[in-house]
This record gives sequence, structure tokens and C-alpha cells, in this order.
Amino acid sequence: MTQQGAALQGYNNELVKCIEDLCMQKEDLNKQIQQAEEEKNRLQHEIQVLSEQLECVCENLAQKVASRNELDKILAETEAAYMKILESSRTLVNVLKKEVGSLKHMPDLKTN
Repeated sequence: MTQQGAALQGYNNELVKCIEDLCMQKEDLNKQIQQAEEEKNRLQHEIQVLSEQLECVCENLAQKVASRNELDKILAETEAAYMKILESSRTLVNVLKKEVGSLKHMPDLKTN
């Protein structure tokens, strides 16, 4: 019976050691889980901050694109008006040249 008691005591010791090992593994795993949760929370916070920054950049970009489009429109209208002025100026110069040319053919304006 002593032999059986010693065997039982040996099994009990092994069982206690296995339970202690499992408890240590659980503690290690709990630490890893806690670290992973902290990392997850940190990353989620960074994502939120970056999302807010992205939203601001997108709004700013949209405003700048709208301003550029408005400037493009104004520039196109101004260039078109300027081209009309140039065309009118060219026409005026041509008309004036013809008038001056016809005046030179008049006898009163000829100089000797």
C-alpha cells in the first residue's frame, strides 16, 4: 500500500506541476492579450485621428479645386474678351489705314 501511496503522491505532484504550468501559460497569454488590446486601441485612435486629418485635407482640397475651376473660368472669359479687343483693334487699325490712304489721294492734302 505504501507503494501505491507513493505512486499516487508522484501522480499528484505531476498533476500539480502541470496545473502550475498551465496557470503560467494562461498568465503569459493574458499579458499578450492585454498588450494586443492596448495596441489595437492605440491603432484605432491613430486611425480616428488620421481619418479626421484626411477629412480636413479632402475638404481643403475640394475648396482649392473649386477655386481653381473658378479661376479657370474667369481666365477663359478674360482671354476671350481680350481676343475680341485685339480683333477690334486690328479692325480699327485697318480701317484707319484705309482712311489715311484715301486721304492721301485727296488733292488738298498732297504736299509738294
